[in-house]
Amino acid sequence: MKALVINCTLKRSPDPSNTEALAGVVVEQLEKYGVGVDVVRAVDLPIESGVVSEAVREGDAWPLVHAKLLDAEILVIASPTWLGRPSSVAQRVLERMDAMLSETDDEDRPVAYNRVAGVVVTGNEDGAHHVISEISGALADIGYTVPGQAWTYWHLGPGPGPDYLDDERGREWSHRTGRAMAANLHGVASALAARPLDAPPG
Repeated sequence: MKALVINCTLKRSPDPSNTEALAGVVVEQLEKYGVGVDVVRAVDLPIESGVVSEAVREGDAWPLVHAKLLDAEILVIASPTWLGRPSSVAQRVLERMDAMLSETDDEDRPVAYNRVAGVVVTGNEDGAHHVISEISGALADIGYTVPGQAWTYWHLGPGPGPDYLDDERGREWSHRTGRAMAANLHGVASALAARPLDAPPG
């Protein structure tokens, strides 16, 4: 089983990413279940804006990410909270994934069927549940199965404050929730592998 984590931080490598650090808890737990995990920091890639899976113009990296999506049974979108909303990078990723709504496999199933997805959010302001809802809703629209409690987040309440990597407070809960998230993603992905969904009725 394979998983893809798309980190939608605004920080380019090698800058430390709070969002990637928390997503690492989920990655570690998935690897304990034997899942192979690939992590992509989207802002490092030349991903053009658009709503197609094909390259928008020469050098567009989205087709490579799209191939990784189709190779993974588990998807985690990880995003910081900015102004109470998902990052602009997360929005661009979801817009490109919009094309998957019309893509089907050899059995005429939407390509996101029988794949599961979850969300990781960080930020030093409130809005985590809103970000989780927006991203989870988009992934469900595309066809992913979003298990119950397939999310974790960290923040210290409304207003400015320290970052995840700068403060130990709240981490225990976030890590416990992240491990539960990984367990739920793996459990439902395993169930779908054993009994996959059929193509929707015509």
